[in-house]
Amino acid sequence: MAQLKVTQRKSEIGGKQRQRDTLRSLGLKRIDDVVVCEDRPELRGMINAVRHLVTVEEVD
Repeated sequence: MAQLKVTQRKSEIGGKQRQRDTLRSLGLKRIDDVVVCEDRPELRGMINAVRHLVTVEEVD
């Protein structure tokens, strides 16, 4: 199964609590944190909710 590399690019400060919680559940705590996760619909939805704060790359 494909994997996604998610990098936090912007701060969560000033964002809504739900967006901050989503970043935490993705495993991102600060700018330039990187997490590699499986490409699943649940994670795609979480990434979509904070797409303005992160960048996503596909990893094989």
